[in-house]
Amino acid sequence: MVIRGAAVYTEDSRFENKDIFIDGDIFTDRDCSGEVVDGSGCIAIPGFTDIHFHGCVGKDFCDGSIEAIDAIAAYQARVGVTTIAPATMTMDENTLYAVCDAAAEYRSRQEAGEFAEGAILCGINMEGPFISREKMGAQNPEYIQRANDELYQNMQKKSGGLIKLVAVAPETEGAMQFIRDKRDETVLSVAHTTADYDTAMEAFDAGATHVTHLYNAMQPFSHRAPGVIGAAADAGAEAELICDGVHVHPSAVRAAFKMFGEDNIIFISDSMMATGLADGDYSLGGQPVKVVGNLATLKDGTIAGSATNLMQCFRIAVQQMKIPLETAVKCAAVNPAKSIGIYEKYGSISAGKVANLILLDKDSLEVKQVILRGKMLLADEEI
Repeated sequence: MVIRGAAVYTEDSRFENKDIFIDGDIFTDRDCSGEVVDGSGCIAIPGFTDIHFHGCVGKDFCDGSIEAIDAIAAYQARVGVTTIAPATMTMDENTLYAVCDAAAEYRSRQEAGEFAEGAILCGINMEGPFISREKMGAQNPEYIQRANDELYQNMQKKSGGLIKLVAVAPETEGAMQFIRDKRDETVLSVAHTTADYDTAMEAFDAGATHVTHLYNAMQPFSHRAPGVIGAAADAGAEAELICDGVHVHPSAVRAAFKMFGEDNIIFISDSMMATGLADGDYSLGGQPVKVVGNLATLKDGTIAGSATNLMQCFRIAVQQMKIPLETAVKCAAVNPAKSIGIYEKYGSISAGKVANLILLDKDSLEVKQVILRGKMLLADEEI
């Protein structure tokens, strides 16, 4: 396959007019015979990686079934999210184990050639249950527990090593030692926490390198109490941002870029099962959720994830929040792939990598074509 006429996003974060060559399911630097795709009027960008979301199209990752993962992965691929690391919730251990079992089976079958039109399952984000009750957000307080090696190891074993991130509130019992013990095994993320600046800095010194949905479920940044936000910026940590227009004000998004720099910001959707569906009543982590537009809330008004996908968040960031296009691509495709250690195979349009890319209309940024493992998912259909 050859894609001609598009402005192509390169590894040095700029757009260049050049041809893209695909041999089978891999990008190559050799001119290939075969289908020619007209990319005129489009930009070509790497497929996105969402490392923090819970569900979509009426399914939740914590449903713990192959059918749920398949539906989620198929939807994500069609909107341009070609690699995924969905998130668990704070739930009972049997449910979490079932999720890990299903993920391991799905991954194995996908590698064997099944689910060819679904986003590639590259990891699991373990969001909970090692969190603070005071900042639990939409997590279920009934199942919150101290950070412990046994639960993590059991989930990691059942998932076949898929757990790439673990959320931890560092001020809770056992958390700091857990961070020290696991720093070389997985990405440790400060999350759902009341930690002050000093405690957060201790966590980053101990081995945490990541912050879950910056600004949300943590103490606010202030000039005398900079908290997790100030500590993370000082420590050079990477930070997730939900750019759905609900979770974080555009000014705070722009401020995060000034504090952290574009290399350390990761766009996530934090989407829940209502994403891709109409307004109505849904659930997240076993709790009822009301969805109106982009806003998803529990009965008490607590924001309960997002009703937007990562592609929508990307467009909001560029078109409404005034984040430069090149920067936004980096935050949705490059940085998340690097964060969970899959950049050697995904996250850029480079020879030798898996051929996942998106063709977007250069003006509207609407999806015109998704190519997953070298095959087109969308022909004349638009999303």
